[in-house]
Amino acid sequence: MSKVRIAFTLNGKRVETLAESRELLIHVIREQLGQTGSHIGCDTSHCGACTVDMNGKSVKACTVLAVQAEGAEIITVEGLSVNGQLHPVQEGFLQEHGLQCGFCTPGMLMRAYRFLQENQNPTEAEIRIGMAGNLCRCTGYQNIIKAVQYAAKKLQSGARG
Repeated sequence: MSKVRIAFTLNGKRVETLAESRELLIHVIREQLGQTGSHIGCDTSHCGACTVDMNGKSVKACTVLAVQAEGAEIITVEGLSVNGQLHPVQEGFLQEHGLQCGFCTPGMLMRAYRFLQENQNPTEAEIRIGMAGNLCRCTGYQNIIKAVQYAAKKLQSGARG
């Protein structure tokens, strides 16, 4: 099958690669571009382990064709920290023990990142709704909610967002 050249910005850097027209973005990000933080959980967009930020929206990279990323700006979990300094959502998951087994964590972090861009002062109920598309198989949602609340407070205090 012939491949198509695609170019986009990944974690602040312009990348170019070849992808088959039916190839999913998650596979290109992980296997060709070496950003393995985003996980492939269910391959059906149900679990959210593959969540990345694409053009300012949370998307499940297991349902996006790589060719749809042409010209896009994509952020993965690897792009959250800057110069070794954790983003407030990463710090929140660490401080509030929201990590559990860690498999869902990259998708949770990316969804929390975008959610807090959209709602800077969320209630607990709003956080639960905002994070609803991401599943934790450890069923430990309470600490994840606390982590997002921690990050919201940190961002409100002027931390880097």
